[in-house]
Amino acid sequence: MKVSILVSDLSKSGAGRWGGAVRTFLLAQALKKLNYEVEILGFVFGDDQPDLSASGFPVTTLPGRNYPGFIQVARTLLQKIDGDLIYALRPKPTTLGLALLKRSRSRRSRILLDIDDWELGWHNPYKPNFKQLARDIIKPEGALRYPDHRLYLQGMEKLAHRADAITVHTHFLRERFGGTYVPNGKDTTRFDPQLYDPQETRLRYGLSDYRVLMFPGAPRPYKGIEDVLAALEQLDQPDLRLAIVGGSPYDDYDRKLLERWGRWIVKLPTFPVEKMPEIVSAAHIVVVPQRDTPAAKAQFPLKLTDGMAMAKPILATRVGDIPEIVADAGVLVDPSCAEQLAEKIQWIFENMETARAMGLKARQRCVEQYSIDTMAAILAGLLQRLHSS
Repeated sequence: MKVSILVSDLSKSGAGRWGGAVRTFLLAQALKKLNYEVEILGFVFGDDQPDLSASGFPVTTLPGRNYPGFIQVARTLLQKIDGDLIYALRPKPTTLGLALLKRSRSRRSRILLDIDDWELGWHNPYKPNFKQLARDIIKPEGALRYPDHRLYLQGMEKLAHRADAITVHTHFLRERFGGTYVPNGKDTTRFDPQLYDPQETRLRYGLSDYRVLMFPGAPRPYKGIEDVLAALEQLDQPDLRLAIVGGSPYDDYDRKLLERWGRWIVKLPTFPVEKMPEIVSAAHIVVVPQRDTPAAKAQFPLKLTDGMAMAKPILATRVGDIPEIVADAGVLVDPSCAEQLAEKIQWIFENMETARAMGLKARQRCVEQYSIDTMAAILAGLLQRLHSS
């Protein structure tokens, strides 16, 4: 059978930003293990078309447009969807909306909906006055011309139950939407610490003079990077550095961090997904310092399993599912607490053998519970029930 995965934004600031390492492609890998034929289809809003040829899957992209131009683009995409199962990623007009429309025309299609973020948690309520509403509708760049505007997202969330089944990746989302818990898996054969020499990697990337804390993701305010930097400021040890990999594709937050905390930051570029295990191998500690916000609670940080799979000491905060994912295989602190982060950074470096043992335990936990094979096993049971219903 064939699965068509629908993605709202495959641009470099969307699902294409890591070239095949985000949930879209993790689900595709899990389905491939189950011998499904998989295609990925979606839109690219803006000009930042990514190169997704290394993902291993056929990817169809169409230029994202505002209304009314979006209607014609959507018609074209609908014609290209030919899966027996449509897997819509997030309850959006550009994904679930099109999946429901396709099903209304082709009764053979079943719909899976994956919710890996709470979209409405990112937006303030839309309460325009009459003039603002008119501008948002009439102006060519008016807000309501955008296909996934908050107002439309509210409507799509109410239609989530129209999917034949729902998958989620955090307990926060399962409490909100129901469905089957499918954690983000890691390719633990690729992310294998035995394949890399950390000292050689640090030398190759200019990190050999430092004790390296690493954040292998896109920094945003709710991810707590500033708390780690404040902790480094408190410790004031000149060989400590926070390596930020890839930077933010969304805004100039990187620049703001460098302006204030540049002394403690090593900024590494974005790397292809196949290089990330090597990059993570350079870390002494992987930090996941999420702050206690709705956006953070709804997310399953991929950088967490990056570090776990590579057997790195994990320093993270007690936010969302992180305590359950890490359990006793990492070091946890309260969110937004630079003092606790500083204390635990010091403790890890003073007890590195114990920390490395925790890292090995984290890898084993990742292999057993947070791998692509785990995702495939859960999806197998769900799809079997779906096909037999």
